Amino acid sequence: MSQKLLVFLIGLLLVSALGSYVYYRRAVASVPVDPWSLVPDDAVFVVATRDHATLVRHLKETQLWDNLTAVRYFQQVEEHVGLVDSITGTPNVVLRFLGTKKVLTSVHVTGARTFDVLFQVPIGSVREYRQVRTLVDGLTRDPHYQVGTREYLGEQLTEIRERDTDEGMTFFNYRNHLVMSASPALVEGVVQRLQHPNLPSVAADFQSTDFLQLKDVDATLLINYRRLPRFLSVFFRPEAEPGISTVTSLARNGQFEMKLAGNKVVFNGFANPETARDALQQRLRLQPTQRLRMAEVLSLRTAVLVHLGLGPVQVLRPARPANVDSLNQQNLPLLDSLAAGLREEAALCYLATPSARIRPAKLALVYCANPAKAAILLGQLRRQNGASPAFERVGPYQIYQTGVPELPAQLLGPLFRGFALPAVAQVGNYLAFGEEAADLRLWLTDVAAGEVWSRSPTQVAFLQELQPQARLRVLIDTRNSWNVLLRGLVEERRAGLLRNETLFQRFPQIALQFVPPANEAEPGAQYFTQLVLRHPAIGPAVAKPQAANGTGGALAFKTPLTSAPALVPVTGARVPGVLVQDNQHVLHYVTPDNVVAWSDSLLGPLVGTVHRLTTGPATGYLFATPSRLHLLDESGRERPDFPLNLPDSVQASSLTISPPMGRQAPRLLVGGGGGNLFLYDTNGRAYAGWQPKRMEFGLAAPPQYLVVGGRDVIVVLLENGYIYAYDEQGSVYPGFPISVGARLHSGAFVESGPTLRRTRLTVVSQHGERVSFTLSGEIVGRSRVATWSRSSVFGLVPDQNQRRYVVVRQDGGRLNLFEPSGRPLLSQSFVTSGPKPVQFLSFGTGRDAYVLTEPGPHKAYIYDTQGRLVGGQPFDSSAPTVGLAFDAGTNTYQLYRIIGNELRRTALKFN
Repeated sequence: MSQKLLVFLIGLLLVSALGSYVYYRRAVASVPVDPWSLVPDDAVFVVATRDHATLVRHLKETQLWDNLTAVRYFQQVEEHVGLVDSITGTPNVVLRFLGTKKVLTSVHVTGARTFDVLFQVPIGSVREYRQVRTLVDGLTRDPHYQVGTREYLGEQLTEIRERDTDEGMTFFNYRNHLVMSASPALVEGVVQRLQHPNLPSVAADFQSTDFLQLKDVDATLLINYRRLPRFLSVFFRPEAEPGISTVTSLARNGQFEMKLAGNKVVFNGFANPETARDALQQRLRLQPTQRLRMAEVLSLRTAVLVHLGLGPVQVLRPARPANVDSLNQQNLPLLDSLAAGLREEAALCYLATPSARIRPAKLALVYCANPAKAAILLGQLRRQNGASPAFERVGPYQIYQTGVPELPAQLLGPLFRGFALPAVAQVGNYLAFGEEAADLRLWLTDVAAGEVWSRSPTQVAFLQELQPQARLRVLIDTRNSWNVLLRGLVEERRAGLLRNETLFQRFPQIALQFVPPANEAEPGAQYFTQLVLRHPAIGPAVAKPQAANGTGGALAFKTPLTSAPALVPVTGARVPGVLVQDNQHVLHYVTPDNVVAWSDSLLGPLVGTVHRLTTGPATGYLFATPSRLHLLDESGRERPDFPLNLPDSVQASSLTISPPMGRQAPRLLVGGGGGNLFLYDTNGRAYAGWQPKRMEFGLAAPPQYLVVGGRDVIVVLLENGYIYAYDEQGSVYPGFPISVGARLHSGAFVESGPTLRRTRLTVVSQHGERVSFTLSGEIVGRSRVATWSRSSVFGLVPDQNQRRYVVVRQDGGRLNLFEPSGRPLLSQSFVTSGPKPVQFLSFGTGRDAYVLTEPGPHKAYIYDTQGRLVGGQPFDSSAPTVGLAFDAGTNTYQLYRIIGNELRRTALKFN
């Protein structure tokens, strides 16, 4: 489309209105015009806008306007708008003319390598007519343009052309509704539609939906997915068309609302499922949706990912052909057996390339329920097809030749064609097929180094903003996909992309998702669809205090907060400080005055709780992330020798520290997942007997580190009911292990004594029994707290000072709290049946609080000592726990809770 279209658009708008406004206003325009009925059926996209001044303001607020004006086409637009302003003598005349009119812009394919745009703008008042006359008078004196008219099917079309070029605009006025395009064929197509007024419009499937009536909606977008492949063929080489056609065959059309919000543009809407017989929709219909769990094996080089969530992959496979050669006939049983173990996730992945001249690595990834069985079947296929048994090693992984042409397509359907002689590798539960071994080598190098999405704060933050479950996802990293895109474009489109690089890379993260409805089997059911264009937030989050006096209010961060508030006592302050982490893994310290004092970017989320060291050689905030141990001072700076780097194969799941022992360095016990335990001190020294100690069963809770009579005792409770006690060298204390006779799901309550025999620990088993034992290995007490059933789950919940405890029993949607003696404290029924975190907070005699958090609806229920609900209703809280402090000076409680991106503080009075 010409870069001077805007001036043509204004010219035709004004000339058309000059000749026909009065007639249409009096004789015809009293009958409303449905602008959607004028859009030709071959429209690929239709954008509807209304409040144009607000749209421009939002573009500026989101900094997208700066990127648009850096593109050469929009620079020309600005010049043309300036020309119109100079002719009329009024600034911003075009924006004011558009005002709040409903303007439709549709995109159509008009040739093998061309597309054009059709505009519709209504003219609605005498004042606008006079503005048009002023502009037309100016244009008639401009020697650069010539204007002509012609008849077409009873309508008068006006054509404006530049005298020195063939570029121009064709338009006509239909009932004071201006229709214009640089393509005469598109305008003629509108006239042809007028000959058949009873034809359904392109928006007939969405007549009951008007997103522009909703708050904060900047525009709407209608997509014809059936015509999308042809539109993309204008830009991409022919070899990309089959894959595009398959992906777009999930839906036939859809409509979105568009919202500009901060660092992203979000399109939410609905799509009608495709009804064609061979469409992808017919294969995936009624299949379950899935989470994107393969983030742990997706390289940070990923440029484009097409992810399918489904049940068994057999639904993707084509029907078995009647005539196959003998070799393929021999392979069929093994292929069927291999495909039978593939399920839940299948994805096509393209990796970034350093140059557009290099073929991008293409992978087919699929989840395998039984990796050992799959490896055996792949080995049988290799032997049966004469493939070499040799393999290439990359880190702990191996690459084999498959010996079967187009094996991914035979297993996963036609979307996964293009693997002539694929190689294969296994990483955990995932099979990966590459066009060549070099493709897998590149990918495995990143996986072995941990350069994957699940360890990238930017990618994790992006995935957290998307729908948790979907049937189809298309995820694009525009920075990684730049050379991939350049290589896939036809030659004549590359220059245009290079000129618009700034705009294209404004949003590095793009995601299109399709989520089926719960009632998918019913007629008329639609997909929920979401298109997100996101620019990662730069720098640490910025807090905005809501109350300067510090007695209550909120702090709004730039990004959502993901950790529970960790309260930090502050000397001389009535209320504590707070540590919180956002979804960019930035840790923030909020002072008692409700101000962010410092922020520190971490490589991962917090693991467990934050420990405050107040004595010894090193003081500060000690905590773990999955790969490191951190010790920050009061200003948020790392202490010398920190962070401590855990082994590459270790992902920390818990951190336990020893009690303070004068000037002795604390010991740090790290749970590494899978029952692995590591022991260090704050100087980074490892204890030989703990490198690592692997438990034969899962941990019921993080281990407990005790010091009794100067001896280190590490108590490890396993889910199978066995309890171990170790010294710092990893040796088991006499009398251990002991068994409580039932499973355990929580830690122990410790009553310290001067000796092992006089130190008592108490646990609550899943049979509802309270079992007490000493560190000499003797069970000294058993008593029943409450009745149990197969579905009930018991836990022991100590208070924040480890001085008292209560017992919780959860059974589906029912939760009960008991004193250790078995006396009921309170009972609560919930809508949801999942686990509910429980907190027991004690602030002295008669000042107990019990907090029950329901994660699903994000509610926190706070009860006082008498079992009464504080405030009469639950509090909103999106974190699994809340913070609660008691201010004795004012006899009030300070409640700290997380709601999305806000840290809220509320003063409470208990009954």
